[in-house]
Amino acid sequence: MRVLRPAPCAGLMRAIIVCRTGMARPAQTRGASTEVLRRVPYFASLPATERSRLARRCTVRTLGAGEALFEEGQPCRGLLIVAEGLVEVRQISLRGREQVFHTEGPGAALGEGPLFDGGGYIASAVALVPTRVLFLPRAEVIHLCQRRPAVALAMLRTMARRVRHFAGIVSDLAFRPVTERLARHLDTAVAGPIKPGTCVELTLTQAQLAARLGTVREIVARAFAQLEESGVISRDRSRVTIRDPGRLAALARGDEVAVRGGGGVT
Repeated sequence: MRVLRPAPCAGLMRAIIVCRTGMARPAQTRGASTEVLRRVPYFASLPATERSRLARRCTVRTLGAGEALFEEGQPCRGLLIVAEGLVEVRQISLRGREQVFHTEGPGAALGEGPLFDGGGYIASAVALVPTRVLFLPRAEVIHLCQRRPAVALAMLRTMARRVRHFAGIVSDLAFRPVTERLARHLDTAVAGPIKPGTCVELTLTQAQLAARLGTVREIVARAFAQLEESGVISRDRSRVTIRDPGRLAALARGDEVAVRGGGGVT
């Protein structure tokens, strides 16, 4: 979403995502692959010669928008590194309900967990836009960690952050009504202090937003209506104007009485 700060007066089913899989090919430009590896936090400290050696072991996959990078349950054969584009990691239930876990751009790595425990991917990953990904075989990653424990520790830190993120999602789904989840989404969309009249331009449809909040479109619509009726926000199509930043922040923190009348939409 895009945040605007106006002048004070400014008012489906799993098969859908299983398209064709992008073809893998040897990395064509070693220098470009080396630069991509340098952007991965746990590879950044490696000597240039080590990154060049890893780049020679990489293959490249290209995907169009909507193509699956991997599927939930599929065996993990190595580390995937986003070179260009955007990848969304998500699960879809048998009834078609979707939960988005996170979205990753250039320099992000995917698959560390199943790479080490030998299990399948816990979710599916889909390219949101035309995307290029490097693939580094599992054996290369394991040997690197054995040679350079600092890399292994850096990967553990990355996985630990993701575990905390997933724990937060579980907590939200279990304990926070959708109104609070939506309030936090709006609150965190603004960088810096929020003033009355601050506008947020929504770039997601309500269905896409619902997938990120762990609910369905109809309930998101009701949560928006509740925030409007209570005077916290106002809306004009995709533009949300924050009228009461204090109450929005209180809701985002989980203050169940921030909206008049008590709890929110569940």
